[in-house]
Amino acid sequence: MDSPEIHRPRNLDWPRASALLFGDWGTSKAYVIGLAFVAAGFSSFPIIVAVCALTALVGVNYMVICRVFPDGGGVYSAAKQQGRLLAVVGALLLVADLTVTAALSGWAALSYLGVPEKWILVSTTGAILLMGVLNFYGPRHSGSLAVALALPTVIVVVLIILFAVPHLTFTHMEPLHDNFQHTWVSFVGVILALSGVEAIANLTGTMKPDRGSVIGHPQVGRNAFKAILPVAIEVSLGTALLGWAMLSLPKELAPEMIKRKEDMLRFLAEQYGTMNFGPGFGHIFGFIVGVVFALLLLSAVNTAIAALIGLLFMMSREGDMPRAFTKLNSHGVPLAPLGISVGLPIIVLLATDNFEALAGLYAIGVVGAICVNLGCCTFNRHLKMNVLERGLMLFTFVLLVAVELTLAKTKPDALFFVICVLVIGLGLWAYAQRLSGTRTLTVSKEFADIVRPDVVEKMSAPVSETQKILVSVRGLTPVLRFAFEEAQMRNAALYVLYIREIAVLYGGGAAALPKADWKNDPEASAILGTALQIGKHRGVTTIPVFVNAPNAASIIVDMAATLGVDYLMLGASHRGSMSKLLRGNVATEVAGSLPDNIQLVIYG
Repeated sequence: MDSPEIHRPRNLDWPRASALLFGDWGTSKAYVIGLAFVAAGFSSFPIIVAVCALTALVGVNYMVICRVFPDGGGVYSAAKQQGRLLAVVGALLLVADLTVTAALSGWAALSYLGVPEKWILVSTTGAILLMGVLNFYGPRHSGSLAVALALPTVIVVVLIILFAVPHLTFTHMEPLHDNFQHTWVSFVGVILALSGVEAIANLTGTMKPDRGSVIGHPQVGRNAFKAILPVAIEVSLGTALLGWAMLSLPKELAPEMIKRKEDMLRFLAEQYGTMNFGPGFGHIFGFIVGVVFALLLLSAVNTAIAALIGLLFMMSREGDMPRAFTKLNSHGVPLAPLGISVGLPIIVLLATDNFEALAGLYAIGVVGAICVNLGCCTFNRHLKMNVLERGLMLFTFVLLVAVELTLAKTKPDALFFVICVLVIGLGLWAYAQRLSGTRTLTVSKEFADIVRPDVVEKMSAPVSETQKILVSVRGLTPVLRFAFEEAQMRNAALYVLYIREIAVLYGGGAAALPKADWKNDPEASAILGTALQIGKHRGVTTIPVFVNAPNAASIIVDMAATLGVDYLMLGASHRGSMSKLLRGNVATEVAGSLPDNIQLVIYG
């Protein structure tokens, strides 16, 4: 049966959510201003300011989306309320976005480390493969590096701006030379600062509820606002000021600036460090900035791969991708999505083999996904938004539709890329629908309530036992035998918990803790079915509990508290040292979070 009244633990506070968002969204400035300079030279400042304004506008809209979707408001969740096909299209656009994000961020990271251009392609491929190996063990620590680097990144950005302040000038800037059409195309071509904004909408499913929220009906609007606001300000204001600093450099440096477009912030650090404190300091400061941004960009690669794995897995669980995508390795990571998430960015790298071509592929995916999300929310009358919020969202939606159409017209490679993703993805979707063989029947609500499987299960819950024992099992281990002996001796009800660990990084509410029937899981069926037979033989009331979850420790603690058990029993861990390092020790985490009134027994 499904776990009784269990909800995914909400333990993500707004500072950490903000840092995770910054680790994705905040990387955009690392390459936006350089590409803007390539597009319009010393007349690019109005374009940079316009990109920053659009970034802030989208951030405001996502504050609303996070409020109205407290269980995950990414494009897949929002579009599903309007139609299954639309949800799949939106998700595939996000697949295109995450694919190029991984490739582009990896390329920029190696550029900031000073890797020679002839080795960039090979080294970026190696970095993506390394991130794939790390994600083989699950994304448990995927966001940790981004969180750790958030403060150093802000510090070096502030230092670059402070060093540039004495030298800021408008004298080097030039007016826009082209007509509106050419200026619009240039503006559209550098809209990369929207990267990562979808991340915060997907995190609301694990975000701590606002104070005063009712259990079962969480509200995260205030916490989401506090998480988004500082990042939106930093990205928008920081990018504008860094663009001003870039355009305050002498025009004689223009050829070098074009050459250093891929690591422009390191170039600015070197130049302004030298102007203020000499060449030695400039070189050291540039190196420090390069390392900080390289690590942040590599973290963005890792996060993009992990998010892509989670998105493909979620679509498979929802029946929109082949069921083979749900097959997990021993660490709970879906194997097919892992291979796709590593392979796609490498294919894109090999097909483009230069930074500007990668940037050209990028925006069409992220803008398309945001368009679908905003459009679905705008026309969804069931969402609680006031007239101003809905009008602002409609305006942003129309603006981004114009951007998307311009990208489709002016960047044929990007259009070809996203069409390939859509064609292959929709083909897999049609194949999954054909294999599922499911039929949808419409019945009355009263009849559906009667035949719900959980009704019968709940009616058989124990009522006479004086104590409750919860045992978490990974197999038919000695701790299960010990739990039956204790339950028999104490006349206690025994809850046998089997957790199918799913190590994916995606915040959609329904998919983050997907419901499942243990009878349809071969391993769970063998273990829980045997436990039921043993319980019947021993005269112990045995209740099987099956949960899909990304974090076993949190679910065990949550289940123990929800059921109000007297004893929690765990088997001793026999994981290898590498697995413990990357995934942690479940018993240690449970012991640190378990309520004092529940006794923990570790057997073995």
